[in-house]
Amino acid sequence: MKIALDAMGGDYAPEQIVAGAIDAARNFDCEIVLVGNQASIYNELNKVADWNKLRISVHHATEVIEMGEHPVAAVRKKKDSSLVVAAQLVKNGDCDAVISAGSTGAAVTSALFTLGRIPGIDRPTIATPIPTGHGVTLLMDSGANVDSKPKHLLQSAIMGSVYSECVFGTKNPRVGLLNIGEEATKGNEQVLNTYPLLENMSTINFKGNAEGRDITNGNFDVVVCDGFVGNIVLKFAEGLAKTLMKLMRETIIKSGMMAKLGALLLSPALKKFAQKIDYAEYGGAPLLGVNGCYIIAHGSSNKKAIKSAIGVACEYIKQDVVSRIRENIQKEEMLANDREK
Repeated sequence: MKIALDAMGGDYAPEQIVAGAIDAARNFDCEIVLVGNQASIYNELNKVADWNKLRISVHHATEVIEMGEHPVAAVRKKKDSSLVVAAQLVKNGDCDAVISAGSTGAAVTSALFTLGRIPGIDRPTIATPIPTGHGVTLLMDSGANVDSKPKHLLQSAIMGSVYSECVFGTKNPRVGLLNIGEEATKGNEQVLNTYPLLENMSTINFKGNAEGRDITNGNFDVVVCDGFVGNIVLKFAEGLAKTLMKLMRETIIKSGMMAKLGALLLSPALKKFAQKIDYAEYGGAPLLGVNGCYIIAHGSSNKKAIKSAIGVACEYIKQDVVSRIRENIQKEEMLANDREK
């Protein structure tokens, strides 16, 4: 497996991106191609004495797409940007997957322009794993499409089911439609029109409406919504997790010696808890529906997150997720045609 890694994308590029690549090269059976300004990349690589013994290479790119740039305009204008060049390596067959912690909008745009869509998919979807007490719930979509029609949500449900089964090992994943209540009669026009369509699908295990709390309580394996709602849910969850950890630390500090002693005794458990809610544990979110493996990492990814993202890409390739999605989309189309006859 050969992974194209955008070394210039993200808040801590290229330092943390390169460091994560080195850790991944030591732990995963893959080759990593660092794409970006070669002088900057080699400057980071040379901080590690034995990096040249690892399966790491550098592919020079002269431009960088910044976070504030308009995605479509930037991708069209900056053909030699690290993000676009990395995607091109996959299209040309030189690499099997691309990972970027750069602009999400630009990543989605470059994936569509360069890799194209899987036949039968109208809009690719970002699938973000949300930790629960029983594993993860896959949130579909967390930001790729702010306006979605029922057919787009149906496609998200199929792709999320495939990914949950292939990568997380979930048998017959339970799919829910994010709504303001459990009843099929509740919701806006979008979800009211989507519910009966999901109910009639044969390739997913649809379990009805999911409320906001169901995302984290483990009642569903895949929760489907449009990217506008999904991105708000994701950012709220990230902010809440950080605030709770901050409040916990502040409370312990202000509560005196006994509280500090108790915290010391609980330290191993607290570390495990922090790991469960740390996005770096899950690395990145795949852009499902494009004709190739494209992993979008968090903008503030550190080396741990980049290493994890590379691990996700390796599993994605190993399980041949693209082919599985293609097969399930075709199967659902055939079944839908049969139902109409």
